[in-house]
Amino acid sequence: MPEYPTALGASSLHSITLLGQDLAEDVMGKVGFGELAFWLATQRRPTPGETRVFEAVLAALADHGFTPTAITARLTYLSAPDSVQGALAAGLLGGGSRFLGVTEDCGLFLHNVLSTLEGDHPTDEADWDELALVTVRSAREARRMIPGLGHHVHKQGDPRTPRLFQIADEEGLLGPHLSLLAAIGRVHPQVLGRTLPLNGAGTCGAALADLGLPLELLRAFALLARTAGLIGQLAEESRTPVANDIFLSVDLNNRAVPPHPADGGEASASG
Repeated sequence: MPEYPTALGASSLHSITLLGQDLAEDVMGKVGFGELAFWLATQRRPTPGETRVFEAVLAALADHGFTPTAITARLTYLSAPDSVQGALAAGLLGGGSRFLGVTEDCGLFLHNVLSTLEGDHPTDEADWDELALVTVRSAREARRMIPGLGHHVHKQGDPRTPRLFQIADEEGLLGPHLSLLAAIGRVHPQVLGRTLPLNGAGTCGAALADLGLPLELLRAFALLARTAGLIGQLAEESRTPVANDIFLSVDLNNRAVPPHPADGGEASASG
């Protein structure tokens, strides 16, 4: 008979275990949801400091207003009020490179830079700044954007960013990813000729990477946070709906124009 090993949940006639703990006696009412999510992903129980940083990240990413993910969830709920799971899924599917995905992109970007270093990480601000200068110059030469730099609203500074750095520092968890990101924030004007804020989503990615969480799951943690926000969006939509107004705004103000084939469209059609 095949075996399917798992260290996660298992059930018997009289008990349920999760991560080797008795779910009813040792987890419920004793382990917070953020702590449990970290534990499930890593299969090690986080320290209180790690839990604080992780939950700060979840709070930072939970909701950011009428973003495309929130609007999509509300419109799907308008169209299919009997399918709350569809509305949630629609919102989550919109988490990509422009919204939410920067958390993963920034964490991976910083990790890739750090993984190329020979020897130990820098130990003082000057050495971090030197590494950051090389990093920013290389990105500019490659015409590559640096994830974590810039925000379309918080152009003078994302209020989440300094708070995340503060919490990580208080818990002794300000590691190499956050250190490199902070240095990029300090030196990039020398290369780019302008000052951009470090955005909160990118800082969240650096913080998650410093916690040792799986890099391939960084976007999943952003989606975990946004799930709570989308539930809030749907709850508000059920009380004070705006989705129909959004729909009607487009429906009543669209403008018919002649077809405009893409380049080569006529040739493709005639061929």
